[in-house]
Amino acid sequence: MAGNKRKTPDINASSQADIAFLLLVFFLVATTMNTDKGISRVLPPIPPEDVKVEDQKQKERNVLLVFVNGAGQLMVADEMIDIRQLKDRAKEFVLNVNDDESMPEKEDEEIEMPDGSKWTYPVSKGVISLQTTRDTGYETYIMVQNELTRVFNEIREDVSMQKFGKSFGELAEDERKVITTAVPQKISEAEPRKAIKK
Repeated sequence: MAGNKRKTPDINASSQADIAFLLLVFFLVATTMNTDKGISRVLPPIPPEDVKVEDQKQKERNVLLVFVNGAGQLMVADEMIDIRQLKDRAKEFVLNVNDDESMPEKEDEEIEMPDGSKWTYPVSKGVISLQTTRDTGYETYIMVQNELTRVFNEIREDVSMQKFGKSFGELAEDERKVITTAVPQKISEAEPRKAIKK
């Protein structure tokens, strides 16, 4: 007696490739990629070839040396300080309110305003030079960077209120350019020193 054999129907798979392609496109469009962000720093311009090396060097009075060792200790201008003192020391250096000859020079610069007029502002030539050791902790390094960035943010906020009567964050793009020209963020980083062996 012959068994009742039924033929299994074939599954139509012709549309599966289309579905897979649509899913792929969906995930590519809907997925966001995290982009690494670094610390924003403006590098000095490349000097012209005809300028001597001696002429390129910053005057000693225009540089504030900030050194952080592997133990998280902070030294500013050969004096050990607490990180809570760093912002005030650096701000005092950049502003040089009393025109102290041991602190940075200022140079009057004509800055073009959004309306086309000119504004003369004494721009500081001060540079904060940060140096670490190879074993300096990342958390300490970031804390120091944050304090140094706060220095320039606070000065820009003050200048913005004096010039435009509003905070730096409320300024239009062309007004912000005026303030960042008047208060450039000059933080340089020296190559890390070798860790000191105990």
